[in-house]
Amino acid sequence: MKKPVVLVSTDIKPLDGFEWHAVISAYVDAVAHGADAVPLMLPCLGAALDLDSVLDRVDGVLLTGSRSNVHPSLYGGEASEANGPYDTRRDGTTLPLIRRAVERRFPIFGICRGLQEVNVALGGSLITEVQELDGRRDHRAPEADDQDARFALAHHVEISPGGRLAKVLGDARIDVNSLHRQAVGRLAPGLSVEATAEDGTVEAVSFDAVPGFAFATQWHPEYWVGSDAASARLFAAFGDALRAHMRMRHDALDAAE
Repeated sequence: MKKPVVLVSTDIKPLDGFEWHAVISAYVDAVAHGADAVPLMLPCLGAALDLDSVLDRVDGVLLTGSRSNVHPSLYGGEASEANGPYDTRRDGTTLPLIRRAVERRFPIFGICRGLQEVNVALGGSLITEVQELDGRRDHRAPEADDQDARFALAHHVEISPGGRLAKVLGDARIDVNSLHRQAVGRLAPGLSVEATAEDGTVEAVSFDAVPGFAFATQWHPEYWVGSDAASARLFAAFGDALRAHMRMRHDALDAAE
């Protein structure tokens, strides 16, 4: 049986005098091995992309994390050097993609920046430096050269009892990693909170309009998908949703012939 195809967002990265459309290997590995699907990298071409032509050929969307932040002008904020770096070409690609994928009810999985993009795309706002708020913990990654240390499980999150994410992970507290400065501020219409940190930070949301698997997490399950049970369950459930969408898409093509 053919495998489903997942559209994976990319960043614009300068390297060797060129601009690269790039993604960290952990994301494509998690799609390939955790979801048993084929990752397809989406270049940051903004309005030059015909999103429906792209979505007609895939079965789901993965919105990756990144060092860059969503540009504050997109949610009524002000840009600053301290809040950067920014990647406006990614913003111009992923935000329209999110809105169209939601309209077409695709399986969606957003991670870290991906959650922040989802909230902004649907009309919400962001806290630019969550660690500066009274009562909030420092959610930034530890200073370390070793990636295992940077992505180490750092704190608990509480899964919302009876929520959609609880059907995947159970009504339980789980341990997650933490590598972010920004967080959900005003929650966008059409999103529901599925998990929170002990300090109240929104750690996961679901899309009200999209049935099945449509989540975004503030933590990084892609990094530990091979060894952490909760991370593995998330990507396995994503894979199940992708295969269901693929069958539906193929059935519709067969019916049209």
